[in-house]
Amino acid sequence: MRRTLGLGDAVAVGLSAMVGAGVFVAFAPAAAAAGSALFAGLGIAAVIAYCNAAGSARLAARYPQSGGTYVYGRERLGPFWGHLAGWSFVVGKSSSCAAMALTVGTYAWPDQAHAVAAAAVVAVTALNVAGVERSARVARVVVAVVLAVLVAVVVASVTSGAAEPFRLAEGAAAGPFGVLQAAGLLFFAFAGYARIATLGEEVRDPARTLPRAIFVALAVALGVYALVGVALVAVLGTDALAASGAPLADAARASGFPVAAVTVTACIAAFGSLLALLLGVSRTTLAMARDGHLPRALAAVHERRRVPVRAELAVGAVVTVVAATADLGAAIGFSSFAVLVYYAVANASAWTLDTALRARIVPAVGLAGCLAVALSLPAGSVSAGIVVLVVGAAAYAVTRANSPSDTAP
Repeated sequence: MRRTLGLGDAVAVGLSAMVGAGVFVAFAPAAAAAGSALFAGLGIAAVIAYCNAAGSARLAARYPQSGGTYVYGRERLGPFWGHLAGWSFVVGKSSSCAAMALTVGTYAWPDQAHAVAAAAVVAVTALNVAGVERSARVARVVVAVVLAVLVAVVVASVTSGAAEPFRLAEGAAAGPFGVLQAAGLLFFAFAGYARIATLGEEVRDPARTLPRAIFVALAVALGVYALVGVALVAVLGTDALAASGAPLADAARASGFPVAAVTVTACIAAFGSLLALLLGVSRTTLAMARDGHLPRALAAVHERRRVPVRAELAVGAVVTVVAATADLGAAIGFSSFAVLVYYAVANASAWTLDTALRARIVPAVGLAGCLAVALSLPAGSVSAGIVVLVVGAAAYAVTRANSPSDTAP
C-alpha cells in the first residue's frame, strides 16, 4: 500500500482511538469495581499499557507491515500464535467498534440508539474506503475537538465549588480482584495505540515513525485520563461516579459547564474511535487474508485508492449487524478480554527479540499483567472470550492446510 502518513497523522489515529468514547463511559464501571482504589486500577492499566506499547514499538520497527501483532506473533512465535492474536483482535475490536457506534447512538438519539449506531458504522466505512489520508485528516480534527473540550471540562470542574479534594481518598477501597477488574475496564479505553502499528504499510519511515508515534500517543492519553479521573472523583466522589450513566455530563452539570457541549463531544469522540478502530480491524483482516486464515478475496487492495476495500466493506458489514443488536456493557467487557489476549501475544513476541534478562523484564511484566487482568474481568466476558479463542483455534486447524505461509519461523 502507499506510504502517505507522517508522525502527526499516526499520532492522531492513535489518539482518536484512545481519547475517544472510552473516556466518557469507562470510569463509571471502573469506579464500581475498585471504589476509592480507582486510581490504583488506572495505575495498573497504565503500567500494562506502557509494557505493551514498548513491545509493540520494537516489533513495529522490526516488522513495518499491516497486521500488527498478527504479524509479530506469526514471525516470532509461529503461525498458530499469530493467527490467535489476529483472531482475538478482529473479533474483539469488532465488538469495540460496535460499542463506539452504540455510544454515538446513545448520546445522539437514545430512543433509536441501535439504528443510529448502524448508520454511524456505514458512514465511517464509506470514509475509510475513500482513502486513509482522508481518515487521518478527520482523526486530527476529532482529536483536537475532544482534547479541547476535555481540558475545558477538567478546568471547570476542579476550579468550581463542586470540587472537594477530600473525595479523592473518600469511600471504601475494593480488594485486589476489584482493582484488577477496574484496570481491565480502563484498559479498554486507551488501548488504541495498536491502531498505529496496524498501519505499518501506510506510514513513512516506519522504523522511526511508528515507535515515536506509539509513545507520544500513549503519553498524551495517559495524562488526559489521569486529569479526567481526578476531576470526576473530586466533583462526584467514587460512589456517585460508579452510579453515573454519563460521568462527564454529570460533572459538567455540577460545575456549571454546558452539558450540551459534553454530549456533542462524546458523539464526536465515539465517531473518531470508530474510525480508527475500523482502520485497524480491516488492516489485520487484510494480513490474515493474505496468509489464508480468512478468505483470500479480502486481501485485495484497490488499485487507485491503495486501501483494502474488500476488507473494509466486510468488517463494516459485520460491525453494522453487531451494532444494530448488541448490548453496550457486554461489548466493552468482551472486547477487553480479547484485546488483552492480543497484547499478551505481543508481549510474548517482544520477549523473543533479545535474550538479555534486562530486555525481557518489560515484556514479562506486560504478559503477566495482561493475563491477570483478562482473567479478572466479569465471568460472562471471560467465558465468552474463551469460547471465541476455542473457535479461533478450530478455524486455524481448518485453514492451516490451505495456508502456504504457515511455516514456523
